[in-house]
Amino acid sequence: MPTSPSRPTLSRRQLLVAAGAVAAGILAGGSVIDTYRFRTVRLAVRATGLREPLRVAFLTDLHYGMWIHRASVSAWVDAALQESPDLVVLGGDIVDQTAGAEVAPLLGELARLRAPLGTYAVWGNHDHRRFPDTDVFGRELADAGVEVLVNRGVALRNDLYLAGIDDLRLGQPDLRAALADWPPGRACVLASHNPDVLPEVPETVALTLCGHTHGGQVCVPLFGPIVTNSRYGNRFVHGPVRAPAFGYVSRGLGVTALPVRVACPAELTVIDLGPPAPDPTAPRSASALA
Repeated sequence: MPTSPSRPTLSRRQLLVAAGAVAAGILAGGSVIDTYRFRTVRLAVRATGLREPLRVAFLTDLHYGMWIHRASVSAWVDAALQESPDLVVLGGDIVDQTAGAEVAPLLGELARLRAPLGTYAVWGNHDHRRFPDTDVFGRELADAGVEVLVNRGVALRNDLYLAGIDDLRLGQPDLRAALADWPPGRACVLASHNPDVLPEVPETVALTLCGHTHGGQVCVPLFGPIVTNSRYGNRFVHGPVRAPAFGYVSRGLGVTALPVRVACPAELTVIDLGPPAPDPTAPRSASALA
């Protein structure tokens, strides 16, 4: 797993609490501050090995608990269903480490997610803190129609493989095991809660979906995010990246530590994957020439 620069010495919680005064100052100045509104971000990706289009709805960092309740999850699920995805992926931190509420309402909302290829998830660090033994929560998610991928993958179509790894911080991630059953010639989508895995992902993986950073959650104008909770600083804070494989880091949907986002709107991510662009130098078929 990644061996580059060490993690920050301060936790996100410590830094976000310290940033409370900054957020309050920005609020007084009338800058953009929000908690519960979100936007849908769309991304188009060409994937080697893919033969048919694929739409993925990516929901990450729900943080159901103290600050995030059923109404928010319900709105996110409604928005995802409106996109008619072929596949739904939950990117970890499904719950917040601070309980705040029983998970039954959360499970009821997640059970409404419908996609022809199913709904899958990976664990995040908050999931591990909330449930030191994640097996029970994993079974509850399975009963709600959500399958958790822990260092393994599934062949969803004859041109598509979906893999997921455990959380880098509190889990036992094994990227090699997650990709071990990847059939040759199929496009691979990988889910990892923490983007710090990106430098280790083989370039042949078409897309790695990550969250964890919240895009910073609190971003100060002219300064940027106060904390990204990544050992790589701002390198993987949000958006498309290549390191060396192509990945996308979502700002996520929920909040943690403080019930506020500053200049960092929450997002539901919708990815349209398509086959590689035709090679303009390749000879056309006989039917095309006719």
